[in-house]
Amino acid sequence: DEPEETAYRQMTEYVRRKNPENRIFIVHRLDRDTSGVVLFAKNPEMKTALQDNWDRFVQYRGYYAIVEGRMERASGRLSSWLKETKTHLVYSSRRAGDGKPAVTNYEVLRQNQDYSCLRVWLETGRKNQIRVQMQEIGHPVTGDKKYGAQRDPLKRLGLHAWKLELIHPVSGN
Repeated sequence: DEPEETAYRQMTEYVRRKNPENRIFIVHRLDRDTSGVVLFAKNPEMKTALQDNWDRFVQYRGYYAIVEGRMERASGRLSSWLKETKTHLVYSSRRAGDGKPAVTNYEVLRQNQDYSCLRVWLETGRKNQIRVQMQEIGHPVTGDKKYGAQRDPLKRLGLHAWKLELIHPVSGN
C-alpha cells in the first residue's frame, strides 16, 4: 500500500536529504481541495510563535478563484459573520456579532458569461471564508458542491492560494 503523496511528506523527504534528523511542522494549511501556498516551520518553537501570533505576522493572503457566473461589479468587499454547524458546514450571518467577523476583497481579472476569474485577498482568515461568501453573493467557487457550485470544469475546487506575506517572528523582516 503506497502512502499518500502529500505536501507534508514531500517536504519531509526534502529536508531529510540534508540531514535525516530534520523535521518540519505545519504552520498553515489550506482547505483540503484548495491548491497553493502552504507554510511549514523547521522547529516547533517557530511553529508555535507563528500560530499564536498569526494575525500579527501575516500581512497578506492572496488567492485566485474561479467562480460561477459573471460578476456585476469589477471589485468589491464582502463582510459578514461566519458560524459553523455541528456538521461542520460554515454559513454566513449579516447580524453584527453573530459569529466570527469575515472580510474578503475581490477584483475581477477576467470573465465571460459562465465564469469569472478573481484575485481575492483576505482581511480575516476564517474556515471556508471565500467559499461561503462567494456562495452568498450568488457566485460559488467552481467545483464546490458543498457550497452551491453547479459546475466543475476544472475537476477540482477553483481556488488557489498564490501569495502569503508575513513578517518573520525573529528577524522582523
